[in-house]
Amino acid sequence: MNLPNLLEFVNLFFAGMLAGVEFVIHYGVREPAEQLPDHAQLQLRKALVLKLRVLVPAFFAPTAILGITLTALNSSTPGFGYRCVGVVALLIWIAIRVVGTVPINSATVDWDLNAPPQDWKAQVTHAERFHIVGVWAIILAFACFLIAVSLKLST
Repeated sequence: MNLPNLLEFVNLFFAGMLAGVEFVIHYGVREPAEQLPDHAQLQLRKALVLKLRVLVPAFFAPTAILGITLTALNSSTPGFGYRCVGVVALLIWIAIRVVGTVPINSATVDWDLNAPPQDWKAQVTHAERFHIVGVWAIILAFACFLIAVSLKLST
């Protein structure tokens, strides 16, 4: 396997992992967490944020670097349009995270579990409106990168 093809698969791995993490957090963890008592919910939320603030960038950075680079290098190959849509979706995911998720996650880490802000649930609910868009943006990015690689390798 040549280096460009290897990089394509590395990008797919990281994009797929990032999409999977986002999907599981939103659809697998969020709703059950909301069923917990407030203190336990805050404790879980804080623990998740502390883990995910390391894990998500570990998947995001290679996805962004490789996704953008491979799109620029493959402008004349089949699937270029899908790559471009994938990069735009990735940029939307970044914007959603910077605007909607990072502020609430940063605040959550600083909250005293025994005396959280009175409106903490409203703050979390407000941030969740952004989160769903981010989930589907990164899933779209992964799907587009996957289609682009499939089209490139099938020629």
